[in-house]
Amino acid sequence: MQPDRPITDLIAENRPLLSVEFFPPKNEEGGEQLLRTAEALRPYHPDFVSITYGAGGTTRERTFKYAKILRDDFGWLVMPHLTCVGSTKAELLDIVAGYHADGLRNIMALRGDPPKGQTEFVPCPDGLRYASDLIALIRGNFPDICLGAGAYPEKHPEAASMEEDLRHLKIKADAGASFLTTQLFFDNEKYFEFLKACRAHGIDLPVLPGLLPPLSLAQVQRFGPMCGSSLPTALLEQLQVVDDNPRAAEAVGVTWAYHQIRELLRHGSPGVHLYILNRSASAITLARSLERAAA
Repeated sequence: MQPDRPITDLIAENRPLLSVEFFPPKNEEGGEQLLRTAEALRPYHPDFVSITYGAGGTTRERTFKYAKILRDDFGWLVMPHLTCVGSTKAELLDIVAGYHADGLRNIMALRGDPPKGQTEFVPCPDGLRYASDLIALIRGNFPDICLGAGAYPEKHPEAASMEEDLRHLKIKADAGASFLTTQLFFDNEKYFEFLKACRAHGIDLPVLPGLLPPLSLAQVQRFGPMCGSSLPTALLEQLQVVDDNPRAAEAVGVTWAYHQIRELLRHGSPGVHLYILNRSASAITLARSLERAAA
């Protein structure tokens, strides 16, 4: 199997990248939805796609299955997620070895959230506590794998301060991360400020902005606090006006994300990573906007 290109090679081409994130389905119906979304996105040729990894490793097999489908059937460059949750170091290395043997050379290395019902992350026996530990483990055993790492423009919810969060991020960078992808944000100034702070702390990795099109008030109020993301007053007011009209709310959210993309690209962002929740409509609209913005 021909090894995949590292995502950092794409970033080095200095053109706006489009990537999208899928999550592994819970059942057959969800699997069909994922594949319909992938088929709808096929004409827009994402530069790469990622696929998440469930809490506690609950979707381990499905992550691997759909990573292979998206790679083999759609011809996409795929970056599966991997977390520390519920796995020993040996088990993690076995998972990475399986990806490596299949030619995958890009992995998003994360600590992961505590399993459902737990509020504090506790590593399993002979497991890993931090994403930086996972990055170091993979880098030390598979040096040719390109490693993505997560970043929080407005601070990880568990961090005591932005300064503390940046110190942890520097540890991930020094452990061998190849590039960073941010959690969602709705205010581009948060990204620009974060980028400056990274550089001031000696974190020189490319930082790919992650965007979630804000398609409803309930959605942003649910995901925002989980990701430490603030909600701009202007966006809140616009979504409140159309809260009882899903189509109008979607139009508001796509327009908001479109303007985010335009501004990010004007300021030299390496591209955008879209959190699409396995839905195609907003992703297609924004893929078109990315084409126009990059032209």
